[in-house]
Amino acid sequence: MSQYDNVSVLKKANVYFAGKCVSHTIVLADGAKKTLGVILPSSLTFNTGAPEIMEGVGGSCRVRQKGESEWRRYGEGQSFTVPGNSSFEIAVAEGEAYHYVCHFG
Repeated sequence: MSQYDNVSVLKKANVYFAGKCVSHTIVLADGAKKTLGVILPSSLTFNTGAPEIMEGVGGSCRVRQKGESEWRRYGEGQSFTVPGNSSFEIAVAEGEAYHYVCHFG
């Protein structure tokens, strides 16, 4: 799906890591919340409260989950799952931007 219809959008952006990651929260008709965002070239570590599914919708990144030693590459059309109460490292190469949808729960 390339778009979400009939959603509410929170006006204020979520800005993390001095602007290296910016997202907006949307609320679907059934009350589910998602964030739509972009990560600019950087290496960042995110902590999770709830489980997350990160869906790539543009660009690419490398991800290393907490407790893993290997990095995995993800691109457009690919997703990765992060457990709740965990963390992951994400790296976006210079000259790229990783566009994503974060599905919670």
